[in-house]
Amino acid sequence: MAILYALVARGSVVLAEFTAATTNASAIARQILEKIPGNNDTHVSYSQDRYIFHVKRTDGLTVLCMADESAGRRIPFTFLEDIHQRFVRTYGRAVFSALPYGMNDEFARVLSQQMEYYSSDPNADRINRLKGEMGQVRNVMIENIDKVLERGDRIELLVDKTANMQGNTFRFRKQARRFRNTVWWRNVKLTVALIILLLIIVYVVLAFVCHGITLPSCLK
Repeated sequence: MAILYALVARGSVVLAEFTAATTNASAIARQILEKIPGNNDTHVSYSQDRYIFHVKRTDGLTVLCMADESAGRRIPFTFLEDIHQRFVRTYGRAVFSALPYGMNDEFARVLSQQMEYYSSDPNADRINRLKGEMGQVRNVMIENIDKVLERGDRIELLVDKTANMQGNTFRFRKQARRFRNTVWWRNVKLTVALIILLLIIVYVVLAFVCHGITLPSCLK
């Protein structure tokens, strides 16, 4: 999975988050929220090991995700823009007074669904390519996380690969189950069609037999 973790926050107050792997990304994300300089809108990325924390802050609302470096910048920032729009559209001005994790029960599911979509669906990148690369993303420089965190404050990022493998296994089983259901319905439809065809044949045969029996009586 390309995007492994995501959160939505107002300043340093986390309103919703979701992780697709066993990782301490949440602790590092909170450090980033506290250390991001200024209050202006910003798009910034910080690298740590083979993972990158992408941050988008607009109108006081921060959306952050951690992605594998192979995901590049376009997909993570398109994901962040999508999440920002969904969050504002869903909660409006309530985001400015919500308590910590006030939207987590509901919006964590949205984060999960969109993380899976942008990580695994090829249409996610295809649509964005058609729209063209966002100008602000093109100018985002990926800095080492030491730029924002004091070296003594830095937490080593831990990601459990087993969790990723389990997630991939779950998606494979889900796809296999969907394929089996499709094949089952196709067989059911074929069986019904054959039964209908057989009934038509039987009806035609019986019609001819009955016609052959009644015809001589008609000639008398």
